[in-house]
Amino acid sequence: MKELLYLKDAQLKELIKNLFTCYRESFSDAKKSLDKYSIGIAHHKVLHLLSMYEGITISELLKKLKITKQSLNRVLKDLIKLEIIFYEKGQKDTRIKHVFLNEKGKNIFNEIFSTQKKRIYTALLNSSSEQVINFDNVLRKIINE
Repeated sequence: MKELLYLKDAQLKELIKNLFTCYRESFSDAKKSLDKYSIGIAHHKVLHLLSMYEGITISELLKKLKITKQSLNRVLKDLIKLEIIFYEKGQKDTRIKHVFLNEKGKNIFNEIFSTQKKRIYTALLNSSSEQVINFDNVLRKIINE
């Protein structure tokens, strides 16, 4: 690993602590909405991906979430019970299921998203464009994108 002479272990520990805190705070904002629908972070992750990738397949969801089929099926069953998602069979291959948010699902997602957006938008608004670009670049490198 390339030596980062200006970053000491204490600074890296502080960065990791800040990542944990950032995660906690940005998801605590959404907790009230999640609780209202009796869903959790796992459901929220699926809703978020469905909002970004309309008609995503089950196998693509599994790859993006890096979870087991069993875990995903549990979450999808909960979302079906809440009547916020639906499936469509693939036109070319009917064995493939595509997952979509219905209107109710989109509304629930937007409610959750709007609470998180406030905190993130405020932070970005109070940062320079250079800081925002650099922050995004570093995040992408952390997640290997």
